[in-house]
Amino acid sequence: MNIIKFDAGSIIEMKKKHPCGGNRFEVLRTGSDIRVKCMVCGRDMIIPRIKLEKNIKAVLPK
Repeated sequence: MNIIKFDAGSIIEMKKKHPCGGNRFEVLRTGSDIRVKCMVCGRDMIIPRIKLEKNIKAVLPK
């Protein structure tokens, strides 16, 4: 399993879309659970790191 490097402030692109239609999220907090915010609707959510790393398509430059 590859370790994906990202930190607070990074923009990540997910494989699946959020219900609002966006697939880009900003990382707000890292740890065993990652807090991300949707770039389209602004909703924030906490996702377990393992689940998030499986669903990341790309880490975009800041």
